[in-house]
Amino acid sequence: MDAASQALPDDVDALKTALSDARARALEAEAGAAAAQAELVAVRAERSADQALIAHLKLQIQKLNRARFGASSERSARLLDQMELQLEELEASASEDDLAAEQAATTTTAVAAFTRRKPSRRPFPEHLPRERVVEPAPTTCACCGGSRLARLGEDVTETLEVIPRQWKVIQHVREKFTCRDCEKISQPPAPFHVIPRGWAGPSLLAMILFEKFGQHQPLNRQVERYALEGVPISLSTAADAVGAGCAVLAPLLRLVEAHVMAAERLHGDDTTVPVLSRGKCDIARCWTYVRDDRPFGGADPPAAMFYYSRDRKGEHPQAHLATYRGILQADAFSGYTALYEPGRRPGLIHEAACWVHARRPFFTMADLEENARRKAAGKKEIVISPIAMEVVRRIDALFEVERAINGQDAEHRRAVRQALSAPLVEDLRVYMEVQRARLSRGHDLAKAMTYMLKRWPSFTRFLDDGRVCLSNNAAERALRGIALGRKSWLFCGSDRGGRRAAAMYSLIVTAKMNDVDPQAWLADVLARIAAHPAHRLDELLPWNWKSGAAAISARAA
Repeated sequence: MDAASQALPDDVDALKTALSDARARALEAEAGAAAAQAELVAVRAERSADQALIAHLKLQIQKLNRARFGASSERSARLLDQMELQLEELEASASEDDLAAEQAATTTTAVAAFTRRKPSRRPFPEHLPRERVVEPAPTTCACCGGSRLARLGEDVTETLEVIPRQWKVIQHVREKFTCRDCEKISQPPAPFHVIPRGWAGPSLLAMILFEKFGQHQPLNRQVERYALEGVPISLSTAADAVGAGCAVLAPLLRLVEAHVMAAERLHGDDTTVPVLSRGKCDIARCWTYVRDDRPFGGADPPAAMFYYSRDRKGEHPQAHLATYRGILQADAFSGYTALYEPGRRPGLIHEAACWVHARRPFFTMADLEENARRKAAGKKEIVISPIAMEVVRRIDALFEVERAINGQDAEHRRAVRQALSAPLVEDLRVYMEVQRARLSRGHDLAKAMTYMLKRWPSFTRFLDDGRVCLSNNAAERALRGIALGRKSWLFCGSDRGGRRAAAMYSLIVTAKMNDVDPQAWLADVLARIAAHPAHRLDELLPWNWKSGAAAISARAA
């Protein structure tokens, strides 16, 4: 017999007491382990919540800094995308840990439940319909069992829900009638359909167009999703709908083009568009010209016009702007040079340079944050130039003046610039000329300074004309959708497809610039344009548009 057996008492009562004590100690140890585990889960949940909150605040800081200091480089845009993706993952992890901590806290009373600190959620929009679901009320008091209950009030918890998309077939019935006197058969005319034989309604067509050109969803992905919803539509049928819709909207496109080309000042820019070619993928271009008079208090609505070309020859912008005269804000692309010739017909185009383009090479050589990221990643650091930092500081001072006068009338903007910006610009010119003389001709800083000094009249045009902006960001914002779309549709199928995409981009971007829902606008316009008088087509433009119901109410009033 071992020592443990010899230590046990022989008395039955004593054995029961010892067994009871052992069970109590085991339960106490188990409770302690559960409490420790619950505390560990709570700490993990708190850590995840803190990481998510930090990521959320960092993202907000980056967005505010970008909006304040005007950083528009693609690198900073990619950084924001990465931070948003990181925030998405951290928020998901924090939610998982939060639920685990809540479940663990219910198994023990020694650890308080963890309450996650979340950013305040905005209330649901008022225009959404509300459905009241009243929970069954008690019939008797849970305390005394009495049945004399009186309603005191209510607590409402709102949950956002979605109803799956509904499809329906609309049957347009045209009854036939025969005359009992002459046997003539009468029938009302067929309604107008954008698609031949009317297989797609205006709302469906608007959805296909907007998802393809506004949400960058190729048709093959759309028809796959429609098939999963029980509505099989062939790819060729959807493509026919796109072609028909673009053809119907062509008159509105011409009106938008005329409005853009009548501007006193235009923003111009271009970006690459891959296009499918025989056995390879060529790089085409998509050009945009943006009219936006809001910075100098103009009353005319904003609009954007897009064009497609197979290459980047200067003949393309010269053809786009053949009838234009005014101010063109763009980069130093040599294809624009012929537009600035003094004897040009039908009139002069004055060049206005973009200070954001000029600032970028200096900012690259003065980017402390990028150096910190490279150092953390073990990469070679960039040499920080104090001269570049000083140029960036001086240019940022000009943008600080601009932010205070944005939206003011042109004459007020010119007066403020003459008083505040002109001395800063002259000091910057003197500083760059002195520093450039000390640098070798091939130095990156010298090249960046030469780029500005050779075009100094274009860079200083904003001092004498309040209509000119300091940057060309309006055109870059218009092109942002194409840059995003390239990741989804990869390339255009043909040159004609590129021209069709440019036309739809013009309409969709113009609608967005006027704070109009592009899909709702397209659906309403496609339903009305056939019966709308041709001399009143301007009523359907985004800045004049009213929905069909609103237009009928206005005419009735």
